Amino acid sequence: MSIKRDLEFLYEIGTLRNIQRAWVQMLGSNVANLAEHHFRVVWLALILAKGEKVSNTEKIMKMALVHDIVESRTGDVHYISRQYTIRDEKLAISDMVKDTSMVEFEKLWEEYESKKSIEAKIVKDADNLDVDLELMEQEWQGNKIRKEFRDHRSLAVYKAFFTETARKLWQEIQKSNPHDWHLKGRNRFNAGDWKKYKK
Repeated sequence: MSIKRDLEFLYEIGTLRNIQRAWVQMLGSNVANLAEHHFRVVWLALILAKGEKVSNTEKIMKMALVHDIVESRTGDVHYISRQYTIRDEKLAISDMVKDTSMVEFEKLWEEYESKKSIEAKIVKDADNLDVDLELMEQEWQGNKIRKEFRDHRSLAVYKAFFTETARKLWQEIQKSNPHDWHLKGRNRFNAGDWKKYKK
């Protein structure tokens, strides 16, 4: 372990904000980058853990943070490019954490990839749910591709969810409005100086 390698690792992690997810090819430029994806997957995984009554949230957060970082070296693939691309993700994670103080993350990444532990299953469900949140956000911005993907995702993703909480959340996402958090939450119309103008 060395401080120099830790710094190199941190700089590489910083580049995740520069890596567009492969969905940009289909959805256009307003798609979450890899860092943004990781951030929401952490929160999704924590919500799923609560729903599944899994208490090892430290492990879940670490696994969510590491789940896709290899894409710094391998790139992201989507449902078409996955048919043609071979990526050496094992080599990527090994090289990324080699000689850093983060070597434990290689084992966590391997556990995530095996999808055998409840923590790995929760993080995988969170990873998949983030796509559905992104598709819903895209639809509200005018991109209609979600309707085309809905049947495929209900067959390929919904049925593949590991947890009941993920299935329930997926169903709620399908009928949600990404703007409810600010339209129905405390705001100037319902609690502030504009309330007096309500009819």
